[in-house]
Amino acid sequence: MIATSGTSGDGRVIEVRDACGLGGEGVNVCYETATCTEDGEPGTFVDVYIDGEFSGKACLTPGIAENLAVITPGLVLREFERLTWPSSELQVQPVDQRTAVNWETFFFTDNTAPHTQTVTLLGQQVTIEATPSEYVYRFGEGASARTASPGGPYPRGDVTHVYRAKGSASPSVDTVYTGRYRVNGGQWIDIPAPLTVAGAPVTLQVIEIGPRLVTPPTD
Repeated sequence: MIATSGTSGDGRVIEVRDACGLGGEGVNVCYETATCTEDGEPGTFVDVYIDGEFSGKACLTPGIAENLAVITPGLVLREFERLTWPSSELQVQPVDQRTAVNWETFFFTDNTAPHTQTVTLLGQQVTIEATPSEYVYRFGEGASARTASPGGPYPRGDVTHVYRAKGSASPSVDTVYTGRYRVNGGQWIDIPAPLTVAGAPVTLQVIEIGPRLVTPPTD
């Protein structure tokens, strides 16, 4: 829920809150943040308070928020997208960057923990947390899989692919981050859109393995 404030040029305190209905005992209850558009820019529908008094409703876009010196999810989303977040390192089993035709090849990554960065926005300290929530595995021959699982090695891994022809493949894994933020150590607020970070491809050789007749050893 948005609940943040700033100070205007004439010293008035401007506070914006989600446009919510009142629940029991006068408590604000927001089941879903309402979105809106102002001059073609997406924003959030809010109640505006000036020096503690209700002033009216408005469509608060990141541009307007900057002018009012208030921090909104849309403003943090732009910072979330501007920052650099870790890409996932793809690991493959069998090892040594080789697999075989018609074998089950396992894919996984260790990038599962949240990452945080702290920035200064409009003079306030904002901590942004990005958590891997989904992975898009690209197997290098047109096939892909989107999953919440980071995969794993044999035998517990649940992200696998079977190559049907020998040759060279360039698999990779993209990371989908969901984010949240807090201002000056306050409550966490969700960032309204995810962010995808592309992973670097690895080179994988797909070879053929077949039976071969050999001469048995003699005593």
